[in-house]
Amino acid sequence: MKVTIDDKSGFCYGVVSAISKAEELVAEGCKVFSLGDIVHNDLEVARLEGLGVRTISHADIASIAPHANNKVLIRAHGEPRSTYRLLEGAGLGYADATCPVVAKLQALTREADEQMRAVGGRVIILGKKGHAEVVGLNGQIEDRALVVEKPSDLDEVDFSKPIFLLSQTTQSLQLFAKVRDEVMRRSERPESVVVRDTICRQVAGREGHLREFAGRMDMVVFVCGAKSSNGKVLFEACHSANPNSIKIESPEELTAEMFEGRENVGICGATSTPHWLMEQVRDTICRLTK
Repeated sequence: MKVTIDDKSGFCYGVVSAISKAEELVAEGCKVFSLGDIVHNDLEVARLEGLGVRTISHADIASIAPHANNKVLIRAHGEPRSTYRLLEGAGLGYADATCPVVAKLQALTREADEQMRAVGGRVIILGKKGHAEVVGLNGQIEDRALVVEKPSDLDEVDFSKPIFLLSQTTQSLQLFAKVRDEVMRRSERPESVVVRDTICRQVAGREGHLREFAGRMDMVVFVCGAKSSNGKVLFEACHSANPNSIKIESPEELTAEMFEGRENVGICGATSTPHWLMEQVRDTICRLTK
């Protein structure tokens, strides 16, 4: 049986940068406190915790001593403005590892809000409610945006007023198109609707690639953490091209029976999936099918 790891799967630039920054700070002798999971993959978080990176919540900030050696890491997802005020008020140093694509979107969100407030309109963000990136985006504008997850959520919108539509960077292109079309269809003033496709192409481009990759395999093993929003989107792309696709978090979930009769198995993952974990999955499959 041939087992192939997709060479385009794994960490995106923003995640690589955040993890590298954490490792650099540890190497410099700093005590590093990641504000939330540095990546939505429990096994990678555990590896970093083994190096000394501690994961904290916003409520933990008050318990950290304002020492020059203590550094709070703002992960790639970004943070609302209130977090920076909280850290500065606590006298804590921080390393900002917000993904450049997210940082650009945060700036656009502020511009969109200013534009909409001037004309009595509203910003709409397509994104997962409660997701760290979305919390950070809406937190740029004091949570004035409406967050929608699907077209039916648009029932809350006043379509007689101007609208500025944005998207979480890791959303599906197909879903964004559906929401955009529904907004344009229902708007009473379509000329006042502004649409900005802010989906990261490093992520979105993987959907088509994974469909092609999955279509060439007898079976696909998609590896990602349960909390990965991007992982859900990319797994659906795999499953749509190959119904013989399964999603796992760790190699321990695999059994020999899963691979009976398979000749060509593909392994792929989310932008939050470390390559070393996909290699472990490959090695486990090879061991189980000897």
